[in-house]
Amino acid sequence: MKHHLIWLSLLGFLVCACTSTTGKSQKESGLAEAVKIQGEALLIQGDYTAALSKLLEARKMTPQDPYLLNSLGLAYMGKKRDDLAISCFKKALDLKPDYTEALNNLGAAFLRQKKWNQAILAFEKVLEDLLYPTPQYPLSNLGWAFLGKQDYSQAESFFSQALDVMPGFVTASHGLAQVYLQSRQADKAVRFLSNALARLPNSALLHADLARAYEARGQSAKAKKSWQKVRQYAHKDSELARTAGKRLSEPD
Repeated sequence: MKHHLIWLSLLGFLVCACTSTTGKSQKESGLAEAVKIQGEALLIQGDYTAALSKLLEARKMTPQDPYLLNSLGLAYMGKKRDDLAISCFKKALDLKPDYTEALNNLGAAFLRQKKWNQAILAFEKVLEDLLYPTPQYPLSNLGWAFLGKQDYSQAESFFSQALDVMPGFVTASHGLAQVYLQSRQADKAVRFLSNALARLPNSALLHADLARAYEARGQSAKAKKSWQKVRQYAHKDSELARTAGKRLSEPD
């Protein structure tokens, strides 16, 4: 009987301990989620330093959360630490191999590091996920990777596919314009950009591409008109606005 009482006492202790631990774990998990949400909100606002601080705090509580690791990777990218971002995205994928968003972000980090082949492998794998809701992004990213390799034919193909999925996608339109400019097809660039700007008349980026295409054709007057559009639509403190100001101040 005594042995039975000891066993029951120990069993009661273990039950209480498990309940206490579970309660603590749930509370910590809830706190981590709240901190993560705060970090992700700051990430959306572009406050990468504050976002990183919150997400690192959340990671101490839930280090095995793949979604948190993905957000942390994005914060590191915002801080231009693509090496740390890559580590986070890889860990997220180790924990959740079907996490296509993290895979696309991993490819984007490789792209920024000019690791073209690794980026291409990542984006091609993203496109294997037929349920991925925004295929225009990996398609466009593949365009940028092949453009980095100076494979203009492949780059043109992927940018065009991205625009088929999402007509008016500025990133892909800019990419296709760069294909034509870098491959010295200024006439084709002008035709494409004139059509693109009919759809996106307020795009400072595409007006800048058109200005460069006119410059490549030696049409300085038309180029300056496009640079004036850039200055009109670009943020006044942006690099594009500064470039437009410089171009417009140059003699004909």
